[in-house]
Amino acid sequence: MPASRPNILVFMTDQQVADVVHPDHPCRTPNASRLTEEGAQFTQLYCPTAHCCPTRATFMTGLYPSRHGVHNNVSNPVALSRGLKPGVRMFSEDLREAGYELQYTGKWHVSDEENPGDRGWTELMVTCGKGSFHHQSWENWENPPGGWPPPDGPRRRGQVLRPGWGHYQLYGSVPDGGPKGYEKLHDYRIVESGMQALGQLAKRDEPWMLYIGVNGPHDPFIVPERFARMYDPGDVPLPPSFTDTMEDKPRIYQRMRNMYWGQLTEAEVRESIAHYWGYCTMLDEMFGEVLAALEATGQADDTLVIFTSDHGDYAGAHGLYCKGVPAFREAYNVPLIMRWPKGLASPGRLQDEFVSTADFAPTFLELAGCEVPEGLTGRSLLPLLRGSAPPDWRDEIHFQLNGVELYYSQRTVRTLQWRYTYNGFDFDELYDLQRDPHETVNLADPRRYPQPLLHTGESATSSAFRPWPHLTPELEAARDDLLRRIWRFGRAEDDMLCNPYATVAMAPRGPADALANHHR
Repeated sequence: MPASRPNILVFMTDQQVADVVHPDHPCRTPNASRLTEEGAQFTQLYCPTAHCCPTRATFMTGLYPSRHGVHNNVSNPVALSRGLKPGVRMFSEDLREAGYELQYTGKWHVSDEENPGDRGWTELMVTCGKGSFHHQSWENWENPPGGWPPPDGPRRRGQVLRPGWGHYQLYGSVPDGGPKGYEKLHDYRIVESGMQALGQLAKRDEPWMLYIGVNGPHDPFIVPERFARMYDPGDVPLPPSFTDTMEDKPRIYQRMRNMYWGQLTEAEVRESIAHYWGYCTMLDEMFGEVLAALEATGQADDTLVIFTSDHGDYAGAHGLYCKGVPAFREAYNVPLIMRWPKGLASPGRLQDEFVSTADFAPTFLELAGCEVPEGLTGRSLLPLLRGSAPPDWRDEIHFQLNGVELYYSQRTVRTLQWRYTYNGFDFDELYDLQRDPHETVNLADPRRYPQPLLHTGESATSSAFRPWPHLTPELEAARDDLLRRIWRFGRAEDDMLCNPYATVAMAPRGPADALANHHR
């Protein structure tokens, strides 16, 4: 066990895209910038699923969803599971046994069967915890509390009409709660409880870990007036992919954009982004208070500070909001900034290696001097913190999606050049990220190239089979390689998305081809 083990402070937001804390981004996050200057920002952190519960379970276990068993929202009547598979262990249990004092405040949403206290944490304030099952009864639909707005509008600014569901206000403001603006918000109560805990933890002899999980900048983007006015919508550019018509994307993508978000004008989209940035700036100010409270304890040099999020938000990219089925970068690429004065080399750097939410658990275990179990999906980030990436560090990152409450089987691999998504419910997606970094041109759209019918002419007996849809030779080779990566990763992660039955086996190439090539 190391002679000196650091304290660990995690500040996790909810639904924050990585872009807003990048040094070149117009959203103002001075405390995140300061943390980058004193530490390292990892620009290529990806979550396994653009959804709270599976990603938070991955954070806690170091495993992908196929291994820990949480695939969608655990707190509703159509959940695929209510919690983790039997026998799955969280890093917090090992840290507690190793002598760490662990305290937890804020959002949980890992299991509807357990709370943080069941896994080694001392609970301060817990939201989305055990028993937070949300059941929308038919009685509520028949007699909605307060009644729904009229189905035909008129639509208010920033509002999306949803007849029979309840109209949705995407962004807006509330009165300031004091000089800071956010004094009356629930997120600030979470932060205050964490700051109070810091003073108590500093008095203890054993190392500690404090988790602070705020609920923003999750939609809707409702912020105090001070932050709602912080950015001029006229100065906010539309995302580069905003004009993507989605005609070459799966139909569910088009439906998400056109049914709801297409109601917003371009001016409203700019306003929504301004509110989202204001939300992120507000959380950055709260984070600054946490950093000040840590420094007041005198333990900042002995503490690894982590700023991160569970998943992102499209925030207007491709004309979308929230997260869900589309596998675009904005929903999966999340912030990661780490500062550890006594253990991090060359502060002030940006790291562009692929890192995963699954990497946190083995990192914490190694820091605490615990044995890191074999077979975790993730790897310890300590070599990267110390400035030397292992030569065998990953050159690809994977996403697993089984749907939210509507089920869509989807698997994605991302490399530096390509992103391939196998959509079991529609045609696949292939993007050349070097030429098309905003993922607007789907090269696997079957309408892009002439598609001869295989049962006509000589093709019926041809031995030169080509998977549908036919692509150019370069793209065929890229697709074959990327599908093999997906299947090899699936094999390693016990991801059984490989039923050979004809109504299910929809990938252009199946797992046997991939695994056979892997062993040649």
